[in-house]
Amino acid sequence: MDISVIFKLAAIGILVTVVCQILKKSDRDDISTVVSIVGLVIALTIAVTMIADLFGVIREIFAFA
Repeated sequence: MDISVIFKLAAIGILVTVVCQILKKSDRDDISTVVSIVGLVIALTIAVTMIADLFGVIREIFAFA
């Protein structure tokens, strides 16, 4: 696990926020909602992958099989 994951999540959040604001200003609220949901799914996918890796490391440390 690295600090770069935090930067990736922050970059995704900033990018989604900017795109949503641009879309809302141009009266595309429905597409803005879809973009925010897609951003959330991407961020959750990264987080779930990290949590799975963490459980794998814990399993190795305590020798659970």
